[in-house]
Amino acid sequence: MSEPLSDLRSRLPRLGRVRDMIGGRKLWLGVVAVIALLALYYPVGMIWVHTIDDAPAFFADTDVSPKESRAIAMAAALIEREVEDHGWVPNDPFFLPSGALDNMPNFQLGIQSGLARFALEMRDQLGRTRGSSQVDSDLERAASLLQYSGKVWVWDPRVSLFPTATSEAQYRAAREALLAYNRRLANGQATFDRRADNLMATIERFTADLGSASANIEERINERAPILFDFVSDDIFYRTKGLCYSYYLLLRELGRDYQDVLADRRLEAAWAQTLHTLEEAAVLQPIVVVSGDPASQILPSHLASQGFYVLRARTQLREITNILLK
Repeated sequence: MSEPLSDLRSRLPRLGRVRDMIGGRKLWLGVVAVIALLALYYPVGMIWVHTIDDAPAFFADTDVSPKESRAIAMAAALIEREVEDHGWVPNDPFFLPSGALDNMPNFQLGIQSGLARFALEMRDQLGRTRGSSQVDSDLERAASLLQYSGKVWVWDPRVSLFPTATSEAQYRAAREALLAYNRRLANGQATFDRRADNLMATIERFTADLGSASANIEERINERAPILFDFVSDDIFYRTKGLCYSYYLLLRELGRDYQDVLADRRLEAAWAQTLHTLEEAAVLQPIVVVSGDPASQILPSHLASQGFYVLRARTQLREITNILLK
C-alpha cells in the first residue's frame, strides 16, 4: 500500500539534510585530498628529480675517432647528460618541485662553469695553430653559448619582458657546435694544435679557477658560518664539487689527447696523481654539509676537507705547467 503523501512531505527535509551532509563530507574529502597532494608534490617531486651524478668512470670507455678530440667529445657528452638525461634544474621556476632543490642546481652550475672555461680555451688556444690565426667558427659559437647564464627560464625579467632563450636551449646549441667542430676535425677541416705550450696555457686557466674556488672556501670558513641553518656553505660546496668533477673528466680526456706530449715530458705519473686528487674532490658527498670549525672534533668543516683537495690539485697542476715550460 502506497505511503501517504503527507508522510513523504514530512521526510523531505530529513532527506535534504542527509544529502547536505553527504555533499559536505565529499567537499571535505576533496579538500583533504588536495592538501595531501600538495604536501607530497614538492618532497616527492624533489626526490624524483634530484640527481648528483659524480660517476668518475663517465665516458671513459666511449670510442672516439683518433682524429677527433676526446676532450671535446667529453664536453658534449656532459652537456647531453646534464641537460637531456638528468634535466637542467638551476633555472626551474618555483612552481616546479625541482625549483626548490639546492644542491643539484649548484652542482650543475659548477659543471657548466668548467665547461665554459674549457670552451674558451679551445677557442683561444687549443683550436688555433697560433695566437694570430683565425678563430674557429664552431668553437667561437660554443664558447659564446656556454657563457650564457644557467638560471634563465622561458621568461626572465632580468633579461627581457618577452619570452627568451632558455639556458638549456643555449647549451644544446653549444653541444651541436662542439660536435660539428669534432666532425670537421675528423675530416681534416679544423685545427686542434697538440703543442705543449697550448696545453700549458689551458692548465694555467684551470689552475686559476681552482684558486678562485679555494678563495671562496677560505672566505666562508673565516666567516664562522652557523653550523645549523647554514644555507650558503652547501651552495659553495656543491658548486666547487661540480667544477672539480668537470675538470677531472676534461683533464682525463685531455691527457689522452696529449698523450704524446705527456710521454715526451715524462708527465704520466704526475698527471695521474692530479687526476686522483680531483677525483677525490669530485666524489665528496656528505649527507649534510657541516660548516663547523676546521679544528672541531665533533662537527668539522666539510668545506675545509674539500679545500684541501682543491689546493692540492692546484699545486699539482702548477708543477705540471713548470715541467711543460722547460
